[in-house]
Amino acid sequence: MAPWLRCVRTMSQHRRVRLRALSVFERVVYHCACIDPVDPARPVLEVDALLRPGDADGPLLVAVADFKRMIGFEATNSALGELRRAGRTETHDGVEYVTFPMWQPLPG
Repeated sequence: MAPWLRCVRTMSQHRRVRLRALSVFERVVYHCACIDPVDPARPVLEVDALLRPGDADGPLLVAVADFKRMIGFEATNSALGELRRAGRTETHDGVEYVTFPMWQPLPG
């Protein structure tokens, strides 16, 4: 088997926190659900929302408070340091967000 074929993974094989965004407006994820709470320092965002022009012009943002609600205070607090060091957080108007800069739409 070719070496690159062994690296291909499906979403079910990712061992990362999987979040599903249900509504997005001007880059901010307003409603989301945790699909899989494993490894909160490496979150993956799936978008299952209608995106209008301007809604995804840049990294999508999930509030740290929402992260805490979905995966728990301890898990979030232990992952925040690593997320901050990796440049995966931003603060806007006093609210800290986890950023998701690498996303792409899937054909429907």
